[in-house]
Amino acid sequence: MKVTPVIAIHGGAGTLLRQAMNAEMEARYIAALTDILSAGQRVLADGGSALDAVTEAVRLLEDCPLFNAGHGAVFTAAGTHELDASVMDGATLEAGAISCVTRVRNPVLAARRVLDVSDHVMFTAAGAEAFAAAQGLELVDPSYFHTDARYQQWQKARGTSRTMLDHDAMTKFSFDNGPNDPIDPDKKFGTVGAVALDANGHLAAATSTGGITNKQAGRVGDAPMIGAGCYANDATCAVSTTGTGEMFMRMLAAYDVSAQMEYRGVSLEEASNDVVMNKLPRIEGRGGLIAVDAKGNVVLPFNTEGMYRGFARVGAAPVTAIYR
Repeated sequence: MKVTPVIAIHGGAGTLLRQAMNAEMEARYIAALTDILSAGQRVLADGGSALDAVTEAVRLLEDCPLFNAGHGAVFTAAGTHELDASVMDGATLEAGAISCVTRVRNPVLAARRVLDVSDHVMFTAAGAEAFAAAQGLELVDPSYFHTDARYQQWQKARGTSRTMLDHDAMTKFSFDNGPNDPIDPDKKFGTVGAVALDANGHLAAATSTGGITNKQAGRVGDAPMIGAGCYANDATCAVSTTGTGEMFMRMLAAYDVSAQMEYRGVSLEEASNDVVMNKLPRIEGRGGLIAVDAKGNVVLPFNTEGMYRGFARVGAAPVTAIYR
């Protein structure tokens, strides 16, 4: 059966505050989502693999300071940046992941190299950075990840016991030098991700994050965890998640979607909705996911009021959204 290649991306989910939105900021987010979707779409249109498409999309999301991954990552309680990423190939079930890196410009590229050349699945901290350097990937001074908006979030959170999620302080604490974020910062979950189906019927997923503002150094969430924040299997689907990471880890949320399709025989939509709308809320898990199945069906469910998201089929214009 001939399939039409498709890619979907997300850039975080959370509580909608329309009063915090302005036309300029909304346009910036929509433009960024559209441009990144178009880039992934071009990879697929040129005959590229799903794995290449999701890697490129997440690399671009990491380079965009609007999102909490790479340049624009949040600060830890120690005033540092610790980045995590993962990627999975649905054709082979091979996967690669890295966590707690501080100098790798594009964590998703390091995760991809783990998948491509290593016998292992995950490297962390100094070992991950040594691996990335040995692979010739770009290392940067940690100041590269700094943005003024993230720094101000951290300043608001310092000296408190709270860990603010993603764009924390952008709504509850007004900034003097910029517009507010459209999603309530205290209830916004910062991860970026992509899923894709290519012309050969293969699936892939990738996820990347800077974590949560004021997080304890060394904390790792679901983004680099295969089965929690990222999963792909040609027999079922590809999934990337965003939300309260610890809850997604406990639920093995990404794999659960695939498992329900395989063992219960349900559709992508039914499996995804069950995980996001039924199972995660039972343990106070908030957020959402994006997923695509082997037939090209795309779902983007979330149990918050908003999620930065979009999808693009080859030959059609990208579709993007923030709110319900």
